[in-house]
Amino acid sequence: MRPRASRARQGREPPLTVHHLNQLLLVCSLVLLVAVAAVRISSRSGLPSLLVYLGIGVLMGQDGIGDIRFDNAELTQVIGYAALVVILAEGGLGTKWKEIEPVLPAASTLALVGVAASVGVTAAGAHFLTGLEWRQSLIIGAVVSSTDAAAVFSVLRRIPLPARVAGTLEAESGFNDAPVVILVVAFSQTGPVEHWYVLLGEIALELAIGAAVGLAVGWLGSWGLRHVALPASGLYPIAVMAIAVTAYAAGALAHGSGFLGVYLASMVMGNAKLPHWPATRGFADGLGWIAQIGMFVLLGLLVTPHELGDDVWPALVIGLVLTMVARPLSVVVCLTPFRVPWQEQTLMSWAGLRGAVPIILATIPMVSGIEASRRIFNIVFVLVVVYTLVQGPTLPWLARKLRLGEDSEAADLGVESAPLERLRGHLLSVAIPEGSKMHGVEVNELRLPAGAAVTLVVRDGKSFVPLPTTVLRHGDELLVVATDPVRDAAEKRLRAVSHGGKLAGWLGAGGEP
Repeated sequence: MRPRASRARQGREPPLTVHHLNQLLLVCSLVLLVAVAAVRISSRSGLPSLLVYLGIGVLMGQDGIGDIRFDNAELTQVIGYAALVVILAEGGLGTKWKEIEPVLPAASTLALVGVAASVGVTAAGAHFLTGLEWRQSLIIGAVVSSTDAAAVFSVLRRIPLPARVAGTLEAESGFNDAPVVILVVAFSQTGPVEHWYVLLGEIALELAIGAAVGLAVGWLGSWGLRHVALPASGLYPIAVMAIAVTAYAAGALAHGSGFLGVYLASMVMGNAKLPHWPATRGFADGLGWIAQIGMFVLLGLLVTPHELGDDVWPALVIGLVLTMVARPLSVVVCLTPFRVPWQEQTLMSWAGLRGAVPIILATIPMVSGIEASRRIFNIVFVLVVVYTLVQGPTLPWLARKLRLGEDSEAADLGVESAPLERLRGHLLSVAIPEGSKMHGVEVNELRLPAGAAVTLVVRDGKSFVPLPTTVLRHGDELLVVATDPVRDAAEKRLRAVSHGGKLAGWLGAGGEP
């Protein structure tokens, strides 16, 4: 009996041991270290970091030095969706309402009507120029119609753009994921594709449900975090990300767009002046980087380089149609009614970078068993890599040529709030950045509302209790104590002085200019 059991064990997979876990942790940590170091390389070269991460995955794959064989499209899709939730949450937390509010109609139009125009033109080009079937052409057209904020701003992060351009690009990338996912899933069904008017109704319903759930979860989460003091500051970032993920899950379970829900919920929280906000933003930014690195490396593992040869030419043709016809046409059609200058339309036409989202969405037809789905994935992969390689480094140059990257604004005033629940007050940590008009203002000239006072100033690493005549400088950090009723008014006044100087709101008690 014993020898028989022993032979049976020989045919099984070896059990996972602590040694195997240590090896896995070592490999993962080395990959993360290499990827983090690659960020520096990409920032110097102007290339989006996604290309570096994809390259790491390809090198680790079966045609690379790692010789890791990985072909699980379903697992890749699940992990990709999870990573996309984190990336959208991080993007929503960093979206400033005052920047996207003026451009919200234009960005929404570009994310809906622009996507429809892009899908139609790209699909027609794929069908007539490369000979792909209509279903395959529609899937590719839908997959590559989603822009990627991470790819765009990883290139433009060193070039300040006008608020209208940056806000439109960011809002578009946050909004257009939802309708594109719905289209790709609809086109990837094994049965006949539904009529266009039925599809439009489903898209409108899912977007409405996702938006309602996202706004509700974001508002409730913000209210709770502002009125309930957690026992440790490190719990606030975890709670914020948990609320964002809840918005996605609740939206998806309600048969709505979870992606739109997580983006809107995160945007609501990002503009709600939550406690310990800088720590939360740093935590979310770090999670976003980890999600991008893991997702791109996994996508690089999934691709098989020696199979890409026959798909390079169709990818180049479809990418040319998308970049030179579909994207500019959608921008012109959607933004001309809003009287957007041609310089800004030109930059936004060229800034339609495709990053993580198209490659993740290309796994949907693979999981659904659509004919030639592997070829669709290969075409999308080549298209994203080649045209990101072309567009990425040229975006800063184009922005300068169009004179859209020359006017820089002062950094926003950094305010971190810690609730003092038992004392019914708040402790505000205020960092005065370069360019702030709070430089040269005396403490008594801040004219804070009654119930708020500057209690400490940290300058050049040394702290002191300020006098009413103490002159504030760039780089100072102030500790302001405010009672609960005047907390918002105190922050509003501080931001007003930072923006307009000591005369800001002279006729009112702390109003913004």
